[in-house]
Amino acid sequence: MHSLKIATFNINGVRTRLQALLNWLEREAPDVACLQELKTVDEGFPIDEIRAAGYGAIWHGQKSWNGVAILARGADPVEVRRGLPGGDEDSQSRYLEAAVEGVLIACLYLPNGNPQPGPKFDYKLAWFERLIRHAQTLLESGHPVVIAGDYNVVPTDDDIYNTRSWLKDALLQPESRECYRRLLAQGWTDALRARYPDEKIYTFWDYFRQHWQTNSGLRIDHLLLSPGLRMRDAGVDKWVRGEEKASDHAPAWVVIDAGGEEPGGKVTKGAAKATAKTSTTRKAATKAVTKAVTKAATTKAAPKKAPAKRAAAKKAAAGKGAS
Repeated sequence: MHSLKIATFNINGVRTRLQALLNWLEREAPDVACLQELKTVDEGFPIDEIRAAGYGAIWHGQKSWNGVAILARGADPVEVRRGLPGGDEDSQSRYLEAAVEGVLIACLYLPNGNPQPGPKFDYKLAWFERLIRHAQTLLESGHPVVIAGDYNVVPTDDDIYNTRSWLKDALLQPESRECYRRLLAQGWTDALRARYPDEKIYTFWDYFRQHWQTNSGLRIDHLLLSPGLRMRDAGVDKWVRGEEKASDHAPAWVVIDAGGEEPGGKVTKGAAKATAKTSTTRKAATKAVTKAVTKAATTKAAPKKAPAKRAAAKKAAAGKGAS
């Protein structure tokens, strides 16, 4: 067994904060990095600089807003899915899946939902419902999965410095929290909370009212682990938030056990064969994850034949449109 360090980081503009990203990658060296809020089209993603830093990547960009990416150190992530199922009319770039070393990595940027109530909050809750359904499919695939990203939800009052100024915010609404609770109830482990069950730990400090300087933070970036994944450690690279022109988020990370042996030391003939075998095993595992998850999602999404009356009702409901 060797370890795999998986991180999530809302970069808040990948081109604006490219140097901050590269500094973090060099210093912390995560094996996998999930990025949110790229705020650039696909053509503007700085892949050359990221490759020069030793990372392969897949990304799903969008002009000015949203955008997600998955980076893998010394490898190219194998894309499994682009976009969350059930949103044929949803053009926002918020979800990406890839297989890395036999683990399925899901990177998400859940809608903020403000102002609430209103159409943006309705979209947030509808997106959350789609995530809950798809997360169940991922569990049923039987493969190791990590769902990482900016969930835009503060799970409990212990995940915020003070609720007083945030009571009307979409991040703290009972509906948002209930969706997160239902997600965990499927069997997922909230890595940071499992590692720090009784501590105040934050991943986001906004730019207003000296919130960073007074450690007035929120925990809204989460890494959820499927059952069976063994966690070695988890934490937040808080130092990143204190850098010049920093994102308002800090990277959160988890270290898990992954299959295969950690290569290293003197390369003998036997070691070379073992390393080659391990590499082949990892590739096979990645291929197996990709195949199994795709098959499970396809099976889950396969439409059932509905009676004529039910089909007509669906058609009529669709004609009314959604807000």
